[in-house]
Amino acid sequence: MPQTATRPALATVSDAERQVREDLAAAYRLVALCGMDDSIYTHISARVPGTEDHFLINPYGWLFREITASSLVKIDLQGRIIDGSTEDVNPAGFTIHSAVHAARHDAACVLHTHTVAGVAVSSLACGLQPINQWSLQFYGRVAYHDYEGIALDHAERERLVADLGPSKKVLILRNHGLLTLGRNVAEAFILMLNLDRACRVQMAIQASGMPPQQLSPEVCEHTAKQYEGGASKGLAGKPDPNIREWRALLRRLDPPTVTSYRA
Repeated sequence: MPQTATRPALATVSDAERQVREDLAAAYRLVALCGMDDSIYTHISARVPGTEDHFLINPYGWLFREITASSLVKIDLQGRIIDGSTEDVNPAGFTIHSAVHAARHDAACVLHTHTVAGVAVSSLACGLQPINQWSLQFYGRVAYHDYEGIALDHAERERLVADLGPSKKVLILRNHGLLTLGRNVAEAFILMLNLDRACRVQMAIQASGMPPQQLSPEVCEHTAKQYEGGASKGLAGKPDPNIREWRALLRRLDPPTVTSYRA
């Protein structure tokens, strides 16, 4: 049976926050549906619209398939619960997500996974290789952060954001997993979906024992720019090139279950 949260009154939540909550809940459900979850671990957060120091995250101990818009917990950059929720949050999740939200105000959503393929590639010295179309989206656009243990030490936050840098949207946490940032929930999720696919293809190629077909740097960079501009999705020049795919992904879910906003 899905969990039931003890929640604050939500009557005063803005329309903008309500939409972010619904998108974030959908992202949790989609991560579970795509097999990218890890029991009750890993996390997705989204900045509360109109703020720079408040974000929404999952209640610790819930499965991703149980998350709804109204069960999400609102916290600040010090980890304080500010909406009266009786739930707590994953300490490691707070460390990682508070670091990124504090440093990168362009990141409306931060998504972290421990997929088998993602952890495998994060454990390879070579990291992600530009050897398939999905991986070319990330060519020259991936940052790496060395493993320091379970992310419970707040002092690690400074090093993590230094490795991430001011503009990259993908961080591979060495020997740990994957992290994506998005201007909205849709972008962070679709980046992660493609990043995990790229990792799965790479591991399949390496398992074959056959050398991959190499691509020129020029082709790699050209393809990455096609992805960035939305040309690969037929939405070049549009403000949100992910919107068509995001709407299609949402149709895989049960909207009344995901977006129900009951106090």
